[in-house]
Amino acid sequence: MASHDELKRRTRCRLREEIEFISNPQFGRRDLGKTLFAEPLNLAPRKTELGVAAIRRSGIDMPIHLGRLCEAPLLTPEQEQMLFQRMNYLLQQAAVHRSQLDPARPSRVRLELIDRLIALASWHRDRIVEANLRLVFSIVKKFVNASNRFDDLLSDGIVALIRAVEKFDFDRGFRFSTYATQVIRRNSYRTVVVNQQERQKTVGGLQDMDLDLTDEGRESAISEKRWHELRSRLSVMLDELDRREKFIIRARFSLGAHRKVHTLQSLANRLGVSKERVRQLERRAMDKLRAMAGDVNLEELETQ
Repeated sequence: MASHDELKRRTRCRLREEIEFISNPQFGRRDLGKTLFAEPLNLAPRKTELGVAAIRRSGIDMPIHLGRLCEAPLLTPEQEQMLFQRMNYLLQQAAVHRSQLDPARPSRVRLELIDRLIALASWHRDRIVEANLRLVFSIVKKFVNASNRFDDLLSDGIVALIRAVEKFDFDRGFRFSTYATQVIRRNSYRTVVVNQQERQKTVGGLQDMDLDLTDEGRESAISEKRWHELRSRLSVMLDELDRREKFIIRARFSLGAHRKVHTLQSLANRLGVSKERVRQLERRAMDKLRAMAGDVNLEELETQ
């Protein structure tokens, strides 16, 4: 059994974590819990043939295990409504109990109840997610190309689907798939655009170091293999910079975890220095990269 100090620590941790849900006027009813959980969901069992069909329709050569993600049958409108109501009601109840926590007088029973409510809410969320995974497959496959792999788009699409489940207002009167389609499609488009911008910024940065990476007379774009090689070599060169220089270059050229190009002022605010100082550090880093670029042999890349 957890000690008093451990319960206090868990209470403080729980109070730091917001419990988000979509509220509904019905949640104030005292008898709502019994009403919501009195009727069975009657979810249909998973079917292997649904996963196989999803892979076949995708037109993409993918591992068989991905097909297993699509074995859950679609939900009826009634099942979908019930799952969303239950999920958000459980989270609302968890939030109510969270608001009653007191670090000075921690309650093991209340902490366990909150954990149980959140776990039950997650179970309902997962049933909605798995029933809509075929929707993700059908959308992201349209964005696949040489620079955007299906696996990466699928992963991002599933994350977008989960967010859509958590943000969907079930009381609006329309099916979840209508809302989810827009969310997933917008997310996939943004992923493709960000990837394109990252490639352009990286190539632009290398060209700024006087490296000729393209040959308009032969090809209009760098091959995928050559592109990955260039990224690898640029990564090695970046590792030679100090911590601040590396951070500034990555942020200014939208590399790595940086999803957008940062301004000098935003970086100055992050680093706690002046805008001019950031400009000096960027210039120094670029000088170092230009010097290192002189030692990089790109001839073999041109022949790939």
